[in-house]
Amino acid sequence: MLLRINPDKPNYNEIAQVVKCLRDGGVIIYPTDTVYGIGCDINKQRAVEKVCKIKGIQPDKANFSFICSDLSHLSDFTKPISTHTYKLMKKALPGPFTFVLNANNNVPKLFSSKKKTVGIRIPNNNICLEIVKQLGNPIMSTSVHDDDNIIEYTTDPELIHEKYKNIVDIVIAGGYGNNEASTVVDCTENEAIVLRQGLGVLEEYL
Repeated sequence: MLLRINPDKPNYNEIAQVVKCLRDGGVIIYPTDTVYGIGCDINKQRAVEKVCKIKGIQPDKANFSFICSDLSHLSDFTKPISTHTYKLMKKALPGPFTFVLNANNNVPKLFSSKKKTVGIRIPNNNICLEIVKQLGNPIMSTSVHDDDNIIEYTTDPELIHEKYKNIVDIVIAGGYGNNEASTVVDCTENEAIVLRQGLGVLEEYL
């Protein structure tokens, strides 16, 4: 189904509907501060497998992000981080960044893999932040790519719904998405290294 949610003031009942879908093992497509994402509850193994199937990858090979509502979830999934990294994340988030951190033992259990790292995202988008807050734990997420060779990401939720309406449970229409993904920053060592330049400019926060 296509669910329209006001990006400035998300309606509580509409968010609750999405959260119920996630708790029931559903897969959603939702807006972020960059591109639209495909997501599910990280604790629902079958939903995780379904997202992997949609993307055509094996769960143990997947580099998905965890969408969090704030930094309080960090210790659930990551090894202790340096004060420098924490301060950097505190400054840059919510924002268009994915911070790659060393994963603790909880992450491999979720993905049946030997994953050593995890990508953490806190998008500056009211809809997905409210979803995660109500859900109470992060969403596992990956970008919605376009099949077009020139356009990498679909920005129109109506077109996304047209393509995915029989594949996912809910497509949230929360305005046009961006066509540039997040900037991926590796913080697994002492120094922050940009792995992929996207919408976020890291230098502004260093």
